[in-house]
Amino acid sequence: MALYKVGSIVNTHGIRGEVRVIATTDFPEERFVKGKELVIDGKTPTKVTIATVRPHKQFILLSFVDLQNINLVEQFKGHDLQVADADLQELDDDEYYYHDIVGLTVINNEDNSELGSVKEILQLPANDVWVVGSKGKDDLYLPFTEQVVTEIDLEAKTAHVNLLEEV
Repeated sequence: MALYKVGSIVNTHGIRGEVRVIATTDFPEERFVKGKELVIDGKTPTKVTIATVRPHKQFILLSFVDLQNINLVEQFKGHDLQVADADLQELDDDEYYYHDIVGLTVINNEDNSELGSVKEILQLPANDVWVVGSKGKDDLYLPFTEQVVTEIDLEAKTAHVNLLEEV
């Protein structure tokens, strides 16, 4: 069973077993719902069921069934929350999960040269930005827009892009 990261537990909150979570999913309102099952990574992954959910500043506060005490959840600080691949949603043809994009080889449409591979995706208010890394070069930041990213081929593990002109 493949697992995919949907958030990170950054701290505990209060004494009743709540944890502060930074979401790393495009669907936090669907992932973090009372009754949903998640897996907390670790040497022995722990399957948990969400008991309560509430927003708090830039975090999501979660508590889990049968873990309603700070002493029970403190061990999970710094761990990732994951979801099983069977729980992933179907996406439209022009939508992708982050784990599908990270690792793609990025090709410049202008001369078919390889620019590097996608290292990570930054979630910014206007749009996502791909961080493309290449040995010996500074990271390249590409906005995920129709004008820049022209084609994504998951089978070939490539993405074709138009570079923005520097001003």
